[in-house]
Amino acid sequence: MSTGLIIAAPHSGSGKTTLTLGLLRALSRMGHGVRGAKSGPDYIDPHFHEAACGAPCRNLDAWAMTPDRIRSLAQGDGTLIVEGAMGLFDGAPPEGRGATADLARILGLPVVLVVDAGRMAQSIAPLVAGFAGHDPAVRIAGVILNNVGSDRHEGMLRKALAPLAIPVLGAAARSAALSRPSRHLGLVQAGEQPDLESFLESAADAVAAAVDLATIVALAAPLAPVAAAPGLPPPAQKIAVARDAAFAFSYPHMLDDWRRAGAEILPFSPLADDPVPPCDLVFLPGGYPELHAGRLAGNNIFMQSLKDATENTDIYGECGGYMVLGDRLTDGEGRHHAMAGLLRLETSFARRQLHLGYRSLIAGRGPFCGAWAGHEFHYATTLRAEGDPLFKAEDAEGTALPDMGLRLGRVCGSFAHLIDRPLP
Repeated sequence: MSTGLIIAAPHSGSGKTTLTLGLLRALSRMGHGVRGAKSGPDYIDPHFHEAACGAPCRNLDAWAMTPDRIRSLAQGDGTLIVEGAMGLFDGAPPEGRGATADLARILGLPVVLVVDAGRMAQSIAPLVAGFAGHDPAVRIAGVILNNVGSDRHEGMLRKALAPLAIPVLGAAARSAALSRPSRHLGLVQAGEQPDLESFLESAADAVAAAVDLATIVALAAPLAPVAAAPGLPPPAQKIAVARDAAFAFSYPHMLDDWRRAGAEILPFSPLADDPVPPCDLVFLPGGYPELHAGRLAGNNIFMQSLKDATENTDIYGECGGYMVLGDRLTDGEGRHHAMAGLLRLETSFARRQLHLGYRSLIAGRGPFCGAWAGHEFHYATTLRAEGDPLFKAEDAEGTALPDMGLRLGRVCGSFAHLIDRPLP
């Protein structure tokens, strides 16, 4: 039977990702069947999970997905290690829906709390006690101490926690060597890091030395078998999906649903100047096109094939893909790059502005017609957007937002990333 547990923390930056990757690699190289999952809308961490253990990683999103959908996606062989997002009880406003704690309730899994103890000693006890007692339905099964400064420091922390009777599963020392480069959306992508293997091995060595792996495996709770939840129907029969360092942000559960329903997925690389393959729908996912804008602008085979495809093919772009469909993209250094020119859209990273949050979306037309739960996370500024909007939009609190995206003929897109059909 498959088992699972959740790695969470009181706040972001506690070391969840590094510890999760170290656990996945350490257990994998011991021969223990293990796989990862990520809480919430994250495109980057799942690729690190996959590199760490060789198994596909799924997003489990308690805001955008139904409980049945989450239970279905969590199924699989071996031990599932779910990496939380932000703090354990942090979710979307107003009541925190979509928090990692919601996954613990839905899946009935224990939580291992990673505490950054670098700037505390005895104060760790009331912090952990507060998290352990906050919700009886969320069980803190153990604690991993991170950023421990010395043996003496570790001793003080363990002594303070002893009266709580919550197992201390390990203590990891401070290590600058285990930090990873980041950019504005999070870590630099796994495929862009030439030293990824050595980092994963170092993380596994550190975790194996600091953490009681056998006890962690024993803490994992059974995942009850469930019937597969209905998936997303494909928007077309033959779908060309851009896939490279500039267009890496597509959700595996969505592509898997399309394949299971009989659709043909045709990957191609705009960065390699691949032409769009013959298809019924072109899907340009998000990613980092601003880092490759000059190269994309000069890839005439790709750009011309995209323009030619509009005669008989629907074209849809999300976030980065949406920007590439526009007239012009200005990069962070203020350089202007001509894009496909299929939408009357100009965007810029020279004036960065954060747009972040869950979105409830309704499209009246296009390949993704109907209601969707989605997410927006980007720093691009829209300089010009002219034409018919694609989505009616609300934020997580149900407040109406300006219409999102553009639609022109068979071409459409927006800054929103679609996740799943909304809760009923």
